[in-house]
Amino acid sequence: MKYAETPNETKLRSFAVHATLVHQRVTETTTGTWRQCTELLPLDLLSFVLERDTSRVVPGVRVKQLAGVRGVQFLSLDTSMSFPASQFLVNCDLFPNEFSLVVTVKVNPISPKRDEYIFSLMGPKNVERSALKEKEEVLGTKNLGFISEDEQQLQKKETKSDAKPGGIILGLKLSQNGLNFVFKVIGIHHMKLTVDCSSPLEIAPPRAFPSDLNIQGSRFHIGSRGRWKGLFSGLMRQLVLVPNSDASHQICPSSDPQLAALSVPPLLLDLPVRRQNDRHVTSSGTAGRLSVGLERPCSELLRHQLWFNPLKKGLYVCDGSAWITVWEDHKRLDYVSEHQVLITSSETHDVEVFQVQDVGLMAAMAHRASGSAVYLWTHLGFQLYQNISTHGALAWKHFQIGKKAYLVVSNSGTGTNKSLDKDPETDFSVIYKWSKRRKRFVRFQTLQTYCARDWEAFNINKQTYLAVANHRMGNSNHTINSVIYKWNRSTKSFEVHQTLITSGAYDWEFFKVGPYHFLVVANAFDGVTTSVDSVIYIWINGKFQVFQTIKKSIFSSF
Repeated sequence: MKYAETPNETKLRSFAVHATLVHQRVTETTTGTWRQCTELLPLDLLSFVLERDTSRVVPGVRVKQLAGVRGVQFLSLDTSMSFPASQFLVNCDLFPNEFSLVVTVKVNPISPKRDEYIFSLMGPKNVERSALKEKEEVLGTKNLGFISEDEQQLQKKETKSDAKPGGIILGLKLSQNGLNFVFKVIGIHHMKLTVDCSSPLEIAPPRAFPSDLNIQGSRFHIGSRGRWKGLFSGLMRQLVLVPNSDASHQICPSSDPQLAALSVPPLLLDLPVRRQNDRHVTSSGTAGRLSVGLERPCSELLRHQLWFNPLKKGLYVCDGSAWITVWEDHKRLDYVSEHQVLITSSETHDVEVFQVQDVGLMAAMAHRASGSAVYLWTHLGFQLYQNISTHGALAWKHFQIGKKAYLVVSNSGTGTNKSLDKDPETDFSVIYKWSKRRKRFVRFQTLQTYCARDWEAFNINKQTYLAVANHRMGNSNHTINSVIYKWNRSTKSFEVHQTLITSGAYDWEFFKVGPYHFLVVANAFDGVTTSVDSVIYIWINGKFQVFQTIKKSIFSSF
C-alpha cells in the first residue's frame, strides 16, 4: 500500500489506514492456546510516549510548529519512545484481526537509499529463525517488494547474531515509493487508505497471509524501527491504533481534512512552543484552550486545560490534578443493571407489575411449584406481601372493573401429579379480587382452563372481557377451544361469551385501530408441527371473526 508525497509538500497530512486480516490458522503452531485481542478501545501511541512525564518533552524529541500547526520531530533514538506491546494490548497474545491506523505527518524528501519508519512493532530477541527467512517462506521471493533492500541486508546480518532484536512484525514505512505497510506473518485480506478524508483507495493484496500474529515479547517503536537507520525525519502529530474498527468513519467528514483528529497529544494541540536560549520549552498559558482526543492524565502543567473526549462525548477541565466534568452526553442506557435479587420458591414463569390504589406498586410472580407470591415495593425494594396458592402457574394478569382491582392466574397443573383421565382441580384457573378491608387478594371465581398459558383483559363498549389461551388438553390434544369470558354485571361474575379454536395457544393480545377492535392469538403447535397459522380476529356484531391468518410462523408471544 503506497501514498506518494510530493517533494515540496509543506503541510501535514492525515492518513487513515484500515486493514482486515484473513482468518487462517498457521499449521506450525497451536494457536488454540493463544488469546485474540478483541474489544479494545483506540490506542493513542504518540500520546502514550509523550505523556509519561508531562512536565517536559521526552529526550530525543522536540516540538516544532509548521504553518501554525505543531508536531514532534525525532532527533535521536531514546528508550522512552519504545514500550512493550503488552502495555497496550493487554490480556491477549494475537494481534487484532481487524485494525486501523490514524496518522498525521509532514513528510520530508527521502534519500533514494533511505527508508524511514513512522512506527514499528518489533519481535522479541533471540529468535530462532531470521525474520527475512520467515518472510521469504510466506511471501515468496517474488513478493519481497514488501521489504526494503536495507531491511533485507540488515536481517541477513542478524541471522549471525542472536543478541540483536527480532525482525519487524508490523510497521508503517516511508520510502521513495511512498507510504508502505511492512508485514511479517500477518494475514492482510483487505486494505483501505484514506488521505485527508478523500475517497478511500481500496487495495486487495495479491496473496493472503496467515493471520495468527503472535505479539508476545514484541515492542512498539515510535518514529523508528529501534535503530538510528530508519529514524523518521518529518513531523508527527497523531498516531493512533484502532483495533477492530474502521477509523475513517470516526474522523471523517472533517472541517479540516488535512488535520482530521481522533486523538492528538495536548502538547501538540494547545501548548505553544517558544525558544529560550536555543532550548524548546512549553508555556503554561493554556487557560481556555481545547484539546480533543482520548483520555489522558491531568497535571499542574495542564491546569485550566479544556478537553473533549469524542468517545464519551464529554467536555472536561483540568484543575491541576483531575479532570472535572463540564458537560457529558448521557445517552439512554441500552442495558439494565442489577438492582435487587429476589429468592423465589421455584422457577418463575411470569411477573406482572401493577398499581393498587392507596397501597402502591405491586408485582405478582408466577411460580412453577405450588404457591406463587405478590410483592410490594418499599424503600428497601420489593418485599414479600402475600402468598397465593397456585398449581404450575404460568402467567398473571391484572385488570380493573371500575375501581375494583383483580388478578387472574393461569394454572397449568404441571406442578402436581394430575390424572389424564379427568379434569383435575389444578386445571382450574382462579380470579382474585383485592379486598380493601383485609388488604389482601382474596379468591373470587374459578374458571375451567386447560394448561392455560396466558390471560388478556380488555374493554369493548364499556364491557369487560377476559380471554384465556388454552394450550393443550392432556398431553397430546393441542387443537382445542380457547375461551372469551364476559363480565356479567347482574351476577357479578365472568361467563362464557365465545369459544375460538386454537392450536397450542401461547398468548393473546388485544389492540385497536381507529374504531375497530382486534384480538390476535399466537398459535405454536397443533400436535404434529410448529408450522401453524396464528390468527387475527376482528370484533363484528358482538363477536370475534377471523380477519387475517399469519402463515407458517412460530409464535410464542405478541
